[in-house]
Amino acid sequence: MDLRQLASLVAVAESGTFSAAATKLHTVQSNVSTHVARLERELGVTLVDRAAGRLTDEGEVVLARARRVQAELDALTADVASLRDEVSGSVRLGVIGTTARWLMPPLLTAMGERHPKVRVTTLEANTTALLPQLVAGSLDLGLVNLPAVDPEVVVEPVFEEDLILVAPPDHPLAARDEVGLAELAEHELLLTPQGTSIRVLLDAAAEHAGVRLQAKAELDGLRLIASLCFEGFGASVLPATAIPRWLTTGEWRRVPLRDVPRRCVAIACRRRARPSAPTRALIDVLRDVVGAEAGGQSGIHPTG
Repeated sequence: MDLRQLASLVAVAESGTFSAAATKLHTVQSNVSTHVARLERELGVTLVDRAAGRLTDEGEVVLARARRVQAELDALTADVASLRDEVSGSVRLGVIGTTARWLMPPLLTAMGERHPKVRVTTLEANTTALLPQLVAGSLDLGLVNLPAVDPEVVVEPVFEEDLILVAPPDHPLAARDEVGLAELAEHELLLTPQGTSIRVLLDAAAEHAGVRLQAKAELDGLRLIASLCFEGFGASVLPATAIPRWLTTGEWRRVPLRDVPRRCVAIACRRRARPSAPTRALIDVLRDVVGAEAGGQSGIHPTG
């Protein structure tokens, strides 16, 4: 077994065909076919269903391991290069949408100034989608909501943010200085689906208060919910960073919540993989940027 065989399998999985994989690897199709066939013979299983054009179950297992091997090799190369020169290499960062909106511009600017030889590739998705890609080695680092439960992932809190009721001015709770869960439960809300990170937090707080939140609609995506709120479809509980800075007065109201825990956003890494030098550099810069930006972002509280 050699690295070319693993690289060929990964390329076939990501490209969909042997010919497309060959193009991606800057080689010819026969080379890709040979590498995959040799890997199959060594393992004694079929990894690619040629007729169906997809990986077999065994192929999916090998693919996950192959991606981790590639990630470790990339980290090894970056670490060695950083020992003899300034930090260089690449980092694949996954970020939840509400955090990406305000964090990525200053983060990329700071990385360009402090580590110009580090290339940051960013994927925006929710926590549920980011964790499997982190475990598989498709991402080096994630910024996710807690709780983020996965035995293969270790998390480190970066900041907490307040949860705020956003409501139109004619809403019964819009004029309140603050609202408790008992009052909140009397009104229908736009909520994320049950089982999502923020919904788990809200449902646990409501259960502790002896009430149950009413969903006018369940929508997967905080930015989608925020957009619908501002379009007049209803009120919702949103993290502070999902609310535009201009929403201080006017047609909508921000109402603080009482007895509701803050949402925690954390750095997530693979448990069994040591972060590469570029990844460690990004983590350091990220923490500095969060601390600097918190003053201009209402409701954000850096941790650590």
